[in-house]
Amino acid sequence: MTDKAQDGAVFLAVPTSNPVPLVLDSPHSGTDYPDDFGYACDYQVLRRGEDTYIHELYASAPDHGATLMAANFPRSYIDVNRGLNEIDTSLIEGNWTGEVSDSEKAAAGIGLIWRINQENVDIYNRKLSVDEVNHRINTYWQPYHDSLKGLINDVRQSHGKVVHINCHSMPKVSNESSKEGPGVIRPEFCLGDRHGTTCDPALVALTKSTLEELGYAVSVNEPYAGVELVRAYSDPSDGRHSLQVEIRRDLYMDEKTFEKSSNYNKLKSDLNILVQKLSAFSAAL
Repeated sequence: MTDKAQDGAVFLAVPTSNPVPLVLDSPHSGTDYPDDFGYACDYQVLRRGEDTYIHELYASAPDHGATLMAANFPRSYIDVNRGLNEIDTSLIEGNWTGEVSDSEKAAAGIGLIWRINQENVDIYNRKLSVDEVNHRINTYWQPYHDSLKGLINDVRQSHGKVVHINCHSMPKVSNESSKEGPGVIRPEFCLGDRHGTTCDPALVALTKSTLEELGYAVSVNEPYAGVELVRAYSDPSDGRHSLQVEIRRDLYMDEKTFEKSSNYNKLKSDLNILVQKLSAFSAAL
């Protein structure tokens, strides 16, 4: 395999040094908007759903023996950090025969396929056909999950353990679809282990202390405790440890123009330090 591979839905960068049991994924940093999206809302507002640049900020991970993967497509098209049952059937024209859960995210319009954008405006002026939804699942959601699951399984088999860091960003201020309501200023970093269920507490402690030593304000499980990807692929009792890491976007970019800020390179350097420590942690776990 080459150091970097891009195959439709997934970007992958493999270790350039001795491999360690560390996998990072960025499910929401994709910026390739499929031609069949058919959105009707403002494009710049729609882009606010992206975790823009997140996979670039962690680009040094392979240099420390880790594997880095990311989605090429945007989460507003289909969100791989949702379960297939987290679907808003009001958005679908026709008979949806798949399982449907009582999902808080879907009810808020930000389920498997988003109904609203970051300004609480409808993304579509139409309904999506069953075929459209299945296409998005089969061409984007499933390949991403297959790739991540395969990576985690391979690393677990090779090393007897695996540390999975699920990489995200968050707006500085909450919006209408946020669980805490609009207008709340977030911490600079938020770590999510689904309230102690997805990883060894030592992983949370190391990540938190490293970031705090670098000067950042860090919360745990508030406002984000972790969603589908850390839930689906973690099992600490089997040596599978998943931690969600959210970075406040104003630390590295202008949230309206998407331009990188003057602090971008400092943050990238700090994340390099974090990944280096996570790499050593994963090897010694």
